[in-house]
Amino acid sequence: MPSPGKIRAGRPRAASAFMASGLGVALFSSAVFGLSGSFAKALLESGWTPGAAVTARLTGAAIILAVPAIPALRGRWHQLRDNWLTVLLFGLIGVAACQLFYFNAVARLSVGVALLLEYLAPVIIVLWLWAASRNRPRPLTIAGTLLSLGGLVLVLDLTGAVKIDLIGVLWGIAAAVCLAIYFFITARENDTLPPIVLASGGLMVGAVTMWLAAATGLLPMAFSTSDTRLGPWVTPWWVALGGLVVLATVLAYVSGIVAARALGSKVASFVSLTEVLFAVVWAWLLLGELPGPIQLMGGLLIVGGVVVVRLDELRTPSGVGPAALDHANDVEPVP
Repeated sequence: MPSPGKIRAGRPRAASAFMASGLGVALFSSAVFGLSGSFAKALLESGWTPGAAVTARLTGAAIILAVPAIPALRGRWHQLRDNWLTVLLFGLIGVAACQLFYFNAVARLSVGVALLLEYLAPVIIVLWLWAASRNRPRPLTIAGTLLSLGGLVLVLDLTGAVKIDLIGVLWGIAAAVCLAIYFFITARENDTLPPIVLASGGLMVGAVTMWLAAATGLLPMAFSTSDTRLGPWVTPWWVALGGLVVLATVLAYVSGIVAARALGSKVASFVSLTEVLFAVVWAWLLLGELPGPIQLMGGLLIVGGVVVVRLDELRTPSGVGPAALDHANDVEPVP
């Protein structure tokens, strides 16, 4: 029988091995990404507009990530020039539009429901490829798609006591469409740009886009210095903003990149589905929000359907099937 000392010594080594495998890092990334909706909603409820929250988030995160990104480009600035279109599209669609639409959904729906709607992106990809190619997906992919669509009906709870804001639902689906478009655009990109540079450059493009939209009057922009409420605590506005920038963006993107490199983008994308669970838990703890039982059941069906679709993708030989899900980049435009 091992001594207590040996057991205690083994635990740190087991924890280190778990993190080194990439799985622990991926779960950490999902956990901090899941905070974005709660921090954003705290700001929105104190008087911020979705555009202001997104702009502040992108600007702060872009400045911080520029610190490691610039040295990563030393001696190879040509890579940025060669991949300017990828950076531009990532910033416009994967960052600015996706996050703005998601925050608009959060302003009208619970955090969990808004995120579940965005996670319909893989299903949208399957349906689009089916319609465009006229080739019927394999049975497992069809089953996963139907499972997710059934889950969507339950999440919307059309006949239940929970009132769903239709505009909020449309914002959430718009975020899912942006996510799907981004995967289509980058599916066959074989770029050599370091992921940290892609993340920093995309955030910078997104921030500049948001500021320009605000300057031209296209995007309502209102900030507030009122206190925010997070769980039982009343905090200054900069606490929620700092959490949104540092935890839910900088640490989330960096840890997500590390996880994607350790696990591969496909496996990391599976683990990223736990973000929905974390987002629901954080919203419950920090905002007192919890979807109804029917919505939670629908959420399980949506995530289960996406898992089935991606499992079928792993069984598909290279160059066959829904290649749009097999994106090459290590940076996903998750909220």
